[in-house]
Amino acid sequence: MAKSDWSLQGEWMKNCTCAYGCPCDFNAPPTKGYCKGLFGMHVVKGHFDQVKLDGLNFATVLEFPGPLHQGNGAIQPIVDERASPAQREALFAILSGKHSAEGTLFHIASLIVTKMHEPLFAPFQWQLDLAGRRARLNVLGILETDVEPIKNPVTGADHRIQVHMPEGFEHRRGEVASARIASMGAIKLQVEQGHSTLATVTQTPAGVAA
Repeated sequence: MAKSDWSLQGEWMKNCTCAYGCPCDFNAPPTKGYCKGLFGMHVVKGHFDQVKLDGLNFATVLEFPGPLHQGNGAIQPIVDERASPAQREALFAILSGKHSAEGTLFHIASLIVTKMHEPLFAPFQWQLDLAGRRARLNVLGILETDVEPIKNPVTGADHRIQVHMPEGFEHRRGEVASARIASMGAIKLQVEQGHSTLATVTQTPAGVAA
């Protein structure tokens, strides 16, 4: 059970090597048999006990040899360099899953990850336009990802599709888009056209609140 009071409210991004429409959301195997990608968040408002986390960014680059539920995953956390020592400790406490109830996002992640690379601290550039299905995350020299709308292959027009997960542990409603990813950290990754989900979320010890 959760041991501390915390909340993360803000903008959410999940980009990966799979085809549009993340198979994980449908309990299906990864498009290529493995999964590499990232999730990231811009915290508009947040706290861990008395430590405020407003305005900070973080991302985690990940890789799994097969479906995520089979485990054996590796991750590398990247945290906004502006975070104070107390804020860094707070974010790592949340990401560890030790302060979340069973079956919630960070608790599940703690069960399927077997290797954690050394965390990195760097300046973030974060932009996200949810309605426009556009986003950009740049951690200079470490991670770059750009998101744009899926294009109609005949007309070239923007294509819009949402995924609605009433009981989702990551988000409730997400905009599906196209992602380019370049990861230069411990987990190398180069994707020219992969999946992206953009959302606004509120994560708590009990799971997604909104």
